[in-house]
Amino acid sequence: MAQNKNALIRYKTIDKCLQNKYRKWTLNDLIEECSEALFEYEGRDINVSKRSIQLDIQMMRSDKLGYNAPIIVYDRKYYKYEDEDYSITNIPLTENDMSVLSESVEMLKQFKDFSLFSELNGIIQRLEDKVYSEKSDQNAIIHLDKNEGLKGLEHLDTLYQAILKKVCLVIEYQSFTSRASSSIHLTPFILKEYNNRWFVVGRKKGRELLTLALDRIIKIDYDLKREYHDENFNGDEYYRHTVGVSVLPISYLKNIQLKIDRKNAPYVITKPLHHSQQVLEREQDGSIIIEIKVHINYELERLLLGFGSSLEVIKPQGLRDRIKNIFKNGLSIYQDEETS
Repeated sequence: MAQNKNALIRYKTIDKCLQNKYRKWTLNDLIEECSEALFEYEGRDINVSKRSIQLDIQMMRSDKLGYNAPIIVYDRKYYKYEDEDYSITNIPLTENDMSVLSESVEMLKQFKDFSLFSELNGIIQRLEDKVYSEKSDQNAIIHLDKNEGLKGLEHLDTLYQAILKKVCLVIEYQSFTSRASSSIHLTPFILKEYNNRWFVVGRKKGRELLTLALDRIIKIDYDLKREYHDENFNGDEYYRHTVGVSVLPISYLKNIQLKIDRKNAPYVITKPLHHSQQVLEREQDGSIIIEIKVHINYELERLLLGFGSSLEVIKPQGLRDRIKNIFKNGLSIYQDEETS
């Protein structure tokens, strides 16, 4: 199994190299890249021979794995894809793949009503939709939000493997407010997705917990000399009082009362703003007053502002004043436009 996994890592690495058409790739270059990739995944040096890479290229060219990769040699020593748009990740599913997927979906659907498998419902639907779209050659029925231009996703697997194998990291990071990047020694605990962006949460060396956006990460290195201190970090507990990813000190935790108009009340009732949400009052005009207990952070403000005039902050007074001032400043922009 380990050998199969290493081979797949090499295939993926070779594919990534050959997609980069702005560089000339020799066999030695591919050997070096595969060696580095295996070291990152395994945390140890693995000897990659010239013969292994030659066999990998031969396997990728063949139809044994369904790749049929158009790898050619030019100038008698450089490797590239004859089709510049080719990638092994873009190959269509074979008829056998479709049969296996169909059987898997049907099997998983039998367990969908068990609480143990409740979190699989979305996955099952996406698999079923993939099978349908491939078989029928029609557009997918399920459309998921995607951010095609999102940066940093290439770090996801590295971070996942570091958390899984309990390895410390050195991350070169540059926030939006920093003029230059800095090195952060991090013990990573969890990966967090919010609003189509990914974050890694961990403890800075000897200091506080940090949340780093993957799209601001420049480079990741393993810090194998430093011992990983497992704190049994609980993500659910950490984010229990937070909307979004900005977890603040306890002083920012407030009981927040909001009035939602009649038109939006059903949506807020059926899709609560936070798990702590409680309906305090139901007005005769159909509006409701709810209460949530959360940190007052940037993400909460963006959420409340998104309702526009459909939502009124009742208390605390500080948050009410801040939202009011944001609306007043926004209104002044449009008023200036009308008078100009």
